[in-house]
Amino acid sequence: MSDFQNVTVVKKANIYFDGKVVSHTVLFPDGTKKTLGVMQVGEYEFSTGAAENMQILSGSLEWQLKGEAGWKNVAGGESFDVPADAVFLMKVATVTDYCCSFIN
Repeated sequence: MSDFQNVTVVKKANIYFDGKVVSHTVLFPDGTKKTLGVMQVGEYEFSTGAAENMQILSGSLEWQLKGEAGWKNVAGGESFDVPADAVFLMKVATVTDYCCSFIN
């Protein structure tokens, strides 16, 4: 799906790491939520409340759950899942466009 229909977009941006990661929240009529954003090259640590699916639209990165051994590569057209109440690390190799879906 390349676009969303009948959604509400929150105008205020979610800005992290001094502007190196920026996203906007998209709310759907059924109550689900996604964020659309861009990550600049760098290393980042995020924590989750709800489980998440991170779809990489373009770019590439490596990721892992904090405390795990080994990094997993993901690039444009691929995705990965992060469990609820987890901390995950990302090494972003190129400017990366993403869509994060929150899973209830």
